[in-house]
Amino acid sequence: MSVLLDHLPELWQGLIVTFQLTAASFAGAAVLGALVCALRVSPVRVLRAIGTAYVESFQNLPLLVLLVLAFFGLPEIGVQAEPLVTAIVVIAVYEAAYVGEALRSGVNSVSRGQGEAARAIGLTFSQSLRHVVLPQALRTVVQPLGNIFIATTMNTALAAAVGVVDLTAAANRVNLVEAQPIPIFVGAGLAYALIAAAVGFTTGRLERKLVILR
Repeated sequence: MSVLLDHLPELWQGLIVTFQLTAASFAGAAVLGALVCALRVSPVRVLRAIGTAYVESFQNLPLLVLLVLAFFGLPEIGVQAEPLVTAIVVIAVYEAAYVGEALRSGVNSVSRGQGEAARAIGLTFSQSLRHVVLPQALRTVVQPLGNIFIATTMNTALAAAVGVVDLTAAANRVNLVEAQPIPIFVGAGLAYALIAAAVGFTTGRLERKLVILR
């Protein structure tokens, strides 16, 4: 315990970076995931194929491989970015495939009559999706989106491999100095567990509230 207290400033700074990385990555994944969902449920076959290809590609590629490729490959084509920015973009693009599928499952849970009624009053496909279908679909996928947020938090630990000093990297640096891996990484693991528990509790409460309001 004393080793954690002695290096609390470094670990706290790493935790802040983890929060920043998680929040920015999930926000980007939510926006891109909504677009992927729209492609997946589009009445245009080509757009559905593009959405399917995106989901199948990123769900079958390891995130660490994407991070390493982006970190070392982008500078080769003249794209320079800070490691944190690179990690945010890559994680957002990766998690968007999962967000898109979660949203699509929610869209599929909305009765077809809702979309037909929207089109009957003159709304286009994009308008009916944005104003009628998605607001109802979101109520059914609060918990799945919460699980994706938790997975995003855990996946941010991989950013340490490309130079981002998050909680995992900070814990590793402290361990290199103190050579006490058990208390250091148990402490870091507990921090991740507390984040997951807080998100799970919050989304669970939110899901029950929205179900009652439906």
